[in-house]
Amino acid sequence: MNIKSRNLGQLEELCSDIRERIIDVVSRNGGHFSSTLGAVELTVAMHKVFDVQKDPFIFDVSHQCYPHKLLTGRWEEFETIRQFRGLSGFTKPKESSADYFVAGHSSTSISLAVGAAKAIKLKKEKRIPVVMIGDGSMTAGMVYEALNELGDIKLPVVIILNDNEMSIAKPIGSISKYLSKILAGKFYQSFREKIDRNIIQKLPEGATYIAKKIEESMKLITPGIIFEEMGIDYIGPIDGHNLEEIIETLEIAKAMNKPVIVHARTVKGKGYSIAEGQHEHWHGVGPFNKDNGEFIKKVSAKSATAVFADALVNLATKYDNVVGVTAAMPSGTGIDKLMKEFPTRFWDVAIAEQHAVTSMAAMAKEGFKPYITIYSTFLQRGYDQIIHDVCLMSLPVVFAIDRAGIVGNDGETHQGAFDISYLRFLPNMVLFAPRDEETLNLAIEYSYTLDKPCAIRYPRGAFTPLSFKATAFEFGKAELLKEGTSNKLFIGYGAGVSRACETQELHKEDIAILDLRFVKPLDKELLKQLSKKYNDWYIFSDSQKQGGVGSAILEFLNEEKININLTSFEYEDHFIEHGDTKVVEESLGLLPSLLVNKIN
Repeated sequence: MNIKSRNLGQLEELCSDIRERIIDVVSRNGGHFSSTLGAVELTVAMHKVFDVQKDPFIFDVSHQCYPHKLLTGRWEEFETIRQFRGLSGFTKPKESSADYFVAGHSSTSISLAVGAAKAIKLKKEKRIPVVMIGDGSMTAGMVYEALNELGDIKLPVVIILNDNEMSIAKPIGSISKYLSKILAGKFYQSFREKIDRNIIQKLPEGATYIAKKIEESMKLITPGIIFEEMGIDYIGPIDGHNLEEIIETLEIAKAMNKPVIVHARTVKGKGYSIAEGQHEHWHGVGPFNKDNGEFIKKVSAKSATAVFADALVNLATKYDNVVGVTAAMPSGTGIDKLMKEFPTRFWDVAIAEQHAVTSMAAMAKEGFKPYITIYSTFLQRGYDQIIHDVCLMSLPVVFAIDRAGIVGNDGETHQGAFDISYLRFLPNMVLFAPRDEETLNLAIEYSYTLDKPCAIRYPRGAFTPLSFKATAFEFGKAELLKEGTSNKLFIGYGAGVSRACETQELHKEDIAILDLRFVKPLDKELLKQLSKKYNDWYIFSDSQKQGGVGSAILEFLNEEKININLTSFEYEDHFIEHGDTKVVEESLGLLPSLLVNKIN
């Protein structure tokens, strides 16, 4: 869609059309909603001022990329957003050349822009990386690592700070507002450059010092001091819904030919009054009635997240030394309930997984029992801290890993496939998993007793109910749920137990079922006993095959020189695309009705 030739009125009409399209499709499909509605004018202005075919457009996290998709040849295809084999809910270069980079985790955009700017300079090209980053992403340390270098090398990068929730620094009354308008103006930017080049640099040393101090004093009452001190020019705050003001400001920033942050204030959910403002439940939504905003609720069992939250509340009530943390996902992980019940013992540290892990390591050293509650995909961000600050000293930190396995429509960047593989090789780490609601409660109770690091994984949504009586966890002990008359053994881990049970019910043979419970350490004695009776083993686990549960058992069998035929039904060596969980599982051949045909 070519918007270069459109006038302001036509562009404002386009913004309305984009909002209407987003509201219509997301109300039917679900998706990221309030953040993307709030970024419409900013995105249209980006496309008006910059060249998407030439300049790298980099969206941080890319929750707000829907308008960008609509402006880059995907208007009709937008019907398929987040559907299996349809458009991704995030930027994806395989989908369009207008998408510069894959994004799904936060706070990577400015680092990408710095790298792109270096490459552009080396290639002697005239292109400018342009970033859109939300205020929430500014809480992560990686952003400041990138800003630190960018302020030093001074390469042209335009960063649009989409501030829709928290103020980076609150304006101080009308003076600050007035000064911000001046700072955003063409006259000030031109005047400042001329004064610096033609006057201040030629003044005597003492006069230069005084002039600089006056300039610095003015900055102190503007919101951009932190960026200016890092060597990056700051413009704003501006109205992120005033299209004329945004376009004019971006033109100024582009012409400056150096790193600059444009601070834009926006309203989440803009254009859909029911969602406007700080309503967390409108960030990512399921289908809803667009006329009244009522969500189309599906009747479902209690989620594993809710079961975990209740179990941890009970534990924290019982033991005063239980503490916990999450990284910007309090409601998603259930920690919001703990923060409300025990506000001095549970924290949201924002998008700072590395800090979350290391801070809890210190609390463990001080005698507390920390529970770090993070999605599997986001725990990857704190991997060095898990190794260096927790496992090295064998501190009794509990990692409660939510969203383990396939997570559905969020897709490649969010699937919880790798946690077993990246944690299993760490010394001192204990890995175990519940199979259902009852055993999750028991797992939380048992985790409190461990004097070393441990990780508990559980799925998105509800567990499949099972009829087996729950028994307490014992260190490194598996549980044989069912004997079998055939030579086959189904080994389930975590939510994989229910898949093993469903597959067994569809099979004509009477097959034994083992709940492995612990993948580290393995119950080697029980596995040795079972190898004497069952010769064909099948692994059921919602995890990556390489380094996963099957790998752990194969290593054991090799060490013990036990000859077993082993088949793993874990994920193959590729990233798993987005779509409804059952549809994705069907595409991977992991539904019980498909697995039963793979068992000889």
